[in-house]
Amino acid sequence: MERELALEVVRVTELAALASAPWVGRGSKMQADDAATEAMRRMFGSISIRGKVVIGEGEMDEAPMLYIGEKLGTGIGPEVDVAVDPLEGTELAARGLNNAISVLALAPKGQLLHAPDMYMEKLAVGPELAGRLNLLDPLSATVRKAARELDKPLSELTVLLLDRPRHAALMSELRELGVRIRLLTDGDVTGAMAPCYPETGVDLYVGSGGAPEGVLAAAAIKCLGGEIQGRLLPENDEQLRRCILMGISNPSRVLGTKDMAGNGDVIFAATGVTKGDFLEGVRYLPGRMAHTHSVVMRAATRTVRYIHTRHDLSLKAVERGEQAIG
Repeated sequence: MERELALEVVRVTELAALASAPWVGRGSKMQADDAATEAMRRMFGSISIRGKVVIGEGEMDEAPMLYIGEKLGTGIGPEVDVAVDPLEGTELAARGLNNAISVLALAPKGQLLHAPDMYMEKLAVGPELAGRLNLLDPLSATVRKAARELDKPLSELTVLLLDRPRHAALMSELRELGVRIRLLTDGDVTGAMAPCYPETGVDLYVGSGGAPEGVLAAAAIKCLGGEIQGRLLPENDEQLRRCILMGISNPSRVLGTKDMAGNGDVIFAATGVTKGDFLEGVRYLPGRMAHTHSVVMRAATRTVRYIHTRHDLSLKAVERGEQAIG
């Protein structure tokens, strides 16, 4: 993939964030998601790729756009897999809470895991713990080993997980170990990325979340030098059949970063919709202007760029999602 593509795709997440921002705090998560999805789909039309959605808004009969298998781009350029979440954290945006983002990942054709829409057990760590832990180990053993590797007492180790009833046993075990627990209301992608950012203070991300979100997180974590391990959790025969149809013959196998994000290059881009741990949210400025804060990463060079952009919302090109936005 050409390196210039990394900067091109930021315009896609920027427009999706701008489109969903007016719905922040209005309690309408579907409207916010629909606005982001439509804007993202329009902007992809100006990107020079031959893209195919492998992680999207659902199957063709479930989603009118950005559905799995949809072709994206101008039809000229590299063949790429595309993973998208136009609004990661729809509930966060609807309630005006932190860490809602617009996010996407690109990789050469055949590199991104076609993850079915089901739960995935996850363990994500930053560079210092990459390659040192195993998802199959008991949680207590994993936490103790992490503390030893990081040379810190258990009482200073911070573990992040989604605040869900299904994690009650994990929370109880972690409290018995004496570690610090941070709970997320939503935001599975940014949660898994958190251990790669020292400023968050998070050492481990554990628990189960969406499998598609696991692939998006894997793309970012690969660029950041961390590691994610995941194991699909099909709940019935239909979900098991879906795994097999998507080419996953052994759903119980532990998937590593490369299994989810490939062996080659990958590009990850995200724009903040609401204020978060490492991205600002969309801010409106006087004179029909808006400010966005984005990150774009590339695995081949381990480059991480933060981009502050000011948009003139009075321009019709911005509203239509045409190329002139950049």
